[in-house]
Amino acid sequence: MLIHLIADYGPGDLAFAEVVQRIKRHLPDAEIMLTPVPSFSTLAAGFCVAQLGLNDAPAGTLIFQNVAPRMDDPRARAGNAGERLAFARLTTGVRVIGVNAGYAFSFVREGAEELRWVSVSAEGSQFRSRDLFPQALAEVTQGRAASLAEKIALEQIPEIPKNRIAYIDGYGNLKTTLDRGSLSFPPGASLEVRIGKARRKVIVARASFDVPIGEMALAPGSSGWREASGKELRWMELFLRGGNAWETFDRPPVGASIEIEANPS
Repeated sequence: MLIHLIADYGPGDLAFAEVVQRIKRHLPDAEIMLTPVPSFSTLAAGFCVAQLGLNDAPAGTLIFQNVAPRMDDPRARAGNAGERLAFARLTTGVRVIGVNAGYAFSFVREGAEELRWVSVSAEGSQFRSRDLFPQALAEVTQGRAASLAEKIALEQIPEIPKNRIAYIDGYGNLKTTLDRGSLSFPPGASLEVRIGKARRKVIVARASFDVPIGEMALAPGSSGWREASGKELRWMELFLRGGNAWETFDRPPVGASIEIEANPS
């Protein structure tokens, strides 16, 4: 069984090794793939969950997502309590288990055939993804009826925020929550894009490499999936050919707002 572990422990962090070890104790035949996201970034986690879960995957694939900033309540937390663990069964058949924090389930809320809470304590350990969640993960995958609790109302999962950086890949490409279908500027249009205090000239392109070296493109990226309605969703990327868009925009964080204006020049 393929298990995608998406978490904000940090690349190469000991926490990944500890969680993998504990999962393998309960599911010894699991093949575990690690995907790190920035600290507390439920937006990046949710984006990765959808990219992996709503595209073709081997039968039985499971996604375990753990980004739990414990920011739903600013008061002191007794017993290291945090956001509850949730379960989703997607239209692709992929199952998702993860902490329902922030935008972690926003990208799959419309593509879920089933949304439920997982029957596991939300408190009792600082390191819940090692000490509490792996056993619950195993019980869900083994189909134990008592492992799932009541349904989750869609109102408990926020919608995808618009015009944000959702993920930054290793090349510095900025994957955004700009839907290709919502973009009103034609290919070839010159734009001014502002992220934070940085303003840069960008060319609308049909594809990332459809601009000369040194030019910044706003183009349909490699990320997207087919929605439950059958519509193909494709997210736009900011791509600097021959360079690094993230560096050029002064290293903005995931979640930063993107403002776009037509460039009169």
